[in-house]
Amino acid sequence: MDRLDATDGTHGAHDPAGGAGSGRVEVLTPRDVPLGGPRSMTVRRTLPQRGRSLIGAWCFADHYGPDDVARTGGMDVAPHPHTGLQTVSWLFGGEIEHRDSLGSHAFVRPGELNLMTGGHGISHTEVSTPDTEVLHGVQLWVALPDEHRDTGRDFQHFAPEPVLVDGARISVFLGALAGVASPVRTFTPLLGAEVVLEPRATLTLAVDPGFEHGVLVDHGHVRVAGTSLRPAELGYVPTGTDTLTLGNDSDEPARTVLLGGTPFEEEIVMWWNFVGRSHEDIARAREDWMKELGGPRFGEVAGYDGAPLPAPELPSVPLKPRARAR
Repeated sequence: MDRLDATDGTHGAHDPAGGAGSGRVEVLTPRDVPLGGPRSMTVRRTLPQRGRSLIGAWCFADHYGPDDVARTGGMDVAPHPHTGLQTVSWLFGGEIEHRDSLGSHAFVRPGELNLMTGGHGISHTEVSTPDTEVLHGVQLWVALPDEHRDTGRDFQHFAPEPVLVDGARISVFLGALAGVASPVRTFTPLLGAEVVLEPRATLTLAVDPGFEHGVLVDHGHVRVAGTSLRPAELGYVPTGTDTLTLGNDSDEPARTVLLGGTPFEEEIVMWWNFVGRSHEDIARAREDWMKELGGPRFGEVAGYDGAPLPAPELPSVPLKPRARAR
């Protein structure tokens, strides 16, 4: 599920103090975004926000479900384009069929990573499978650095083997954590992992002090460095700490997604499904897509029964770059 509205998600944040040695923890609360028309599927968007656009190179985070497919109709996203980013799909429940203009045909399943690179241009579709009754997961984007933002199309699939550490089950899908590393290629140093905490568990992880981190809570009430997070909230931890402590004070398991990366110093422009560096970059990408709704830059997706999505109209004022919060 991609960013199919034409606005930047923004919402306020509050800044409780973090635990000893962990620095300040900033709590980002999501806003609800309906995707898909009258029988829309609502997602909870925590990135980007007015106060914080990026965590490392992570520039976009949607959290959705558990979504009753019988009520909403599930996911059926027609061919649509991307530039300047990598899409990261991670499910907790359900199944999604993926097709792209590289020729990839794959399925997104719980506990398995699908990462698609749309540098200069790619198009793809996402459709929940007929047997899916509930959809539940996250859709994440990673901004490509300027030297790689016009890289070629790519698609990678990886099913990490979970590891058990101090009352937690950890699945590392990008980067390295808890003694395991993902083989998936990225263009900036990144971390991505699902962390499930057992009831009453407290987990202290060694992390890279050069990374900033975000902890997105799927379900349960979780402490991050002493700061409480509710479901769908994301706790931001700045650089400078070499340990990160997560705690579950409840009698039920709690599930989180841990994101991290070195600060992304470049300014970016995000609009619809494009990431660029200027209004002109975005306008050019939109024009190229609308010329043929595919064409040589974005390619065509085989096997989908339906027309590509047209791009929204550009706003009447120039799009402005976003930098990471300081």
